[in-house]
Amino acid sequence: MRFNTILRCTASVAVVGAVAFGFAGAAAAQDGPTTIDDIIVTAQKREQNLQDVPIVVTTLSQEALNGAGVRDIKDLQILTPGMTVTSTQSEASTTARIRGVGTVGDNPGLESSVGVVIDGVYRSRNGVGFGDLGELSRIEVLKGPQGTLFGKNTSAGVINIISEAPSFTPGFNAEATYGNFNAWGVAGSVTGPITDQIAGRLYVAKRERDGFYDVVTGAGPRAEKDDQNQNFWTARGQLLILPSDEVSIRLIADYSKRDEYCCVSTQIRTGPTYGAVTAVGGQQTPPAPGFGALPFSRTAYANRSTAQTMEDMGFSAEANIDIPSWNATLTSVSSWRNWEGINAMDLDYTTADLLYRVDDGGYGFELNNLTQEFRLAGSTDKLDWLVGVFATRENISRDDSYWYGAGYTPFLSLLISSQLNAGTGGAIPQSGAIIGCLTRPGTTAQFLAGCLLNGGTSTSGPLAPSGPGFGVGHGVQDHYSQRSESLALFTNNTWHVTDKFDVTLGLRYTQDKKRLLAVQDNLGTNGAACGGVLGNVTNLTNAFIGAGLSPAAAAASAGGVAGNICLPWANPLFDNRRISEETDDGELSGTIKAAYRLNDSVMAYGSYARGYKSFGYNLDRVQGATATNPLPITPNASLLFPSETVDSYELGLKNTLFDRTVLLNLTYFHQTFEDFQLNTFLGTAFVVESIPELKSQGFDADFVWFTPVEGLSLTTGLTYTDTKYGDFTAADLTNPSNFRQLSLLPGARASFAPEWSATGSVAFDRSIGAGLKVGFNLSAKYSTEYNTGSDLLPYKMQDAFTLVNGRITLGSDDDRWALDIWAQNLTDEEYKQVAINAPLQGSAFQNTVQPNGTFFNPALDTQTYNAFMGQPRTYGATLRVKY
Repeated sequence: MRFNTILRCTASVAVVGAVAFGFAGAAAAQDGPTTIDDIIVTAQKREQNLQDVPIVVTTLSQEALNGAGVRDIKDLQILTPGMTVTSTQSEASTTARIRGVGTVGDNPGLESSVGVVIDGVYRSRNGVGFGDLGELSRIEVLKGPQGTLFGKNTSAGVINIISEAPSFTPGFNAEATYGNFNAWGVAGSVTGPITDQIAGRLYVAKRERDGFYDVVTGAGPRAEKDDQNQNFWTARGQLLILPSDEVSIRLIADYSKRDEYCCVSTQIRTGPTYGAVTAVGGQQTPPAPGFGALPFSRTAYANRSTAQTMEDMGFSAEANIDIPSWNATLTSVSSWRNWEGINAMDLDYTTADLLYRVDDGGYGFELNNLTQEFRLAGSTDKLDWLVGVFATRENISRDDSYWYGAGYTPFLSLLISSQLNAGTGGAIPQSGAIIGCLTRPGTTAQFLAGCLLNGGTSTSGPLAPSGPGFGVGHGVQDHYSQRSESLALFTNNTWHVTDKFDVTLGLRYTQDKKRLLAVQDNLGTNGAACGGVLGNVTNLTNAFIGAGLSPAAAAASAGGVAGNICLPWANPLFDNRRISEETDDGELSGTIKAAYRLNDSVMAYGSYARGYKSFGYNLDRVQGATATNPLPITPNASLLFPSETVDSYELGLKNTLFDRTVLLNLTYFHQTFEDFQLNTFLGTAFVVESIPELKSQGFDADFVWFTPVEGLSLTTGLTYTDTKYGDFTAADLTNPSNFRQLSLLPGARASFAPEWSATGSVAFDRSIGAGLKVGFNLSAKYSTEYNTGSDLLPYKMQDAFTLVNGRITLGSDDDRWALDIWAQNLTDEEYKQVAINAPLQGSAFQNTVQPNGTFFNPALDTQTYNAFMGQPRTYGATLRVKY
């Protein structure tokens, strides 16, 4: 009977969850299973023992997640070797990477290489996984391409999240938490029968916390003295309907709301532009001697707000219909989701009033998505078969804005005059008043020379500058609207050739269609300064020749001045620019696997998979040089970037040893990505470039031991990755002018790809008499050094580090109550999440090739670098009750 089957499955999952803690830590219940055979996964869309699946899977139960303090996918990385999760300028910009491969999440035009699936519903952006995921049955992390069964855009892996289903057994859970940074949270759920055929579950949570950063606000108007706080609530309601023995229906509705401040960054190296920042009344971390690296700090500088609000809501319906005559099940999964985020930003990360965004809806994006999937799966003695169809329609609406502060014009004047001062041997003084010299209409070389030599001011009337600067206030408002439609047909079939030998073939054909409509618009007089300097480039060149520069150096200096004034947010070529693009493309992907059981304890397998990640549009202002205009100010004719593909090979050995109490799995992998979609922040804009080749190869090793000591389990996981870009030149890029700032990539190790990544944990849970039990969990992850910047600049390196989470539990034997004392980042490890080039504050790459063959010369690096830091040590207590 369907009812009994579901109850058995629910009970099985709950029991397995007590020990199926994957490869990185859990609390094993005293009365739970003690063999590897009880670890169940659904990596192939059917329940299977982990050791029967020819895929690298980390499966993590709710107990495992609780033991390691996991609330969202960013916390999840401590349990998964070879996985990193980071966020940057907002928590919506969350990026997951597996085996060193992922997609930077700051641009909603890009879908992630690591897919997030929650209760069978594909989520196209990783940011939806940041927040309280609620009551979970388990999380499965699948490494490598998984596009055949889990949909498009899973070329690097999948995070498959399965929530706790409603139960026909009445139950109630509640918890209350308090910790440092004034953190507090409450959560509760109730489940039970509504009728004989309907069960429900309702989960509600509210959490708040002060920010991790201390913020210096200067003259304001920002009032908040901290940042990266937490303030959200979430609700999730479910119904399980069993109209007959052959039919089950699960309905899920959820809503989350965040109202927080995020995200500032802090200087990790302050460059020579520090003087210009202070000259316009700003503050930032003072430079170290010789402009070297700064000590770790969580003190940030921001005079403008970083308020962010996010709303996430959706509904899904899953129906399973048994067809006994076919020994098959028809599954339908339907979903509707809406996600919206609005941000304010201090774009210069100082207290100088330069550039910012306000939280009036002018900066943010909204994602609306409909999906429908049908699967028909069945089995015979020799064949497990599955066929399906998947369709989705997604609408993205992105707004972008820039606001000029009162300090922008004098700050830019100081930067330009400082460069000219150095280039002319001090002939042109440093001044905050030269913009008008450069932008004055109808000027002459003589006027320019005199105006610059006098720092933009003179008692002589004819030399008084009168050109436009940058008006204070709202200067840019862009809008992007993208519609995506996708239809896929897929099949996945396992042929049991013999009792020991299986062959699996999976195929998927995906047809994608995307349309982009956009308006890029300058407001008011924004763009006049750029237009003025473009009209003066020839005269400016002659003025520099008159100041003693060679013709070549003078032309380069004039071009550099024009480029600094004509940054994307100030370029009149974007004014009222209308964009309309449409593309469709199809791709065949799939997998073939062969698995052979050497004996009851050992299985060997090999696999090949072809993965696919859809093309898209860069929803940003992007400009560069062209053959007819060497100045890097021409808007890109198209915002399209091509699809990304991957060919992946794996060889694995799954071992179940010592009376099935020890798991030892070893896997070698080799992945080659073509047209890898790299999103890079250049200090002025996000640029998407297709890197011709990225190779990731190495091995995964996983170990689980249910020890003879009652309630004690040990686990480790180890991943070695050699993830490197292939050699390429400017001619191999979609936009060759991007090569200068990507010139460190050819042949180099990719960002966020540590060579070694290891996890380990010890978990203990045991009765101590008097109706009580105690438990503890210690989970740790070690990563070797890796670069945190897409452009691989040396200052963005993160040294090797180790994170440790710990938890001690005292509770009743019947689980009616428990008290947890916990700590995250127990050793208070100091580390960078992501390092960036501070906007407008120096330059790391030069205009000509340097002696090392790239455009980077450390001796000429004037860039100020900022970083979004990892969370500090947090600790507290959680009281849980259950009835």
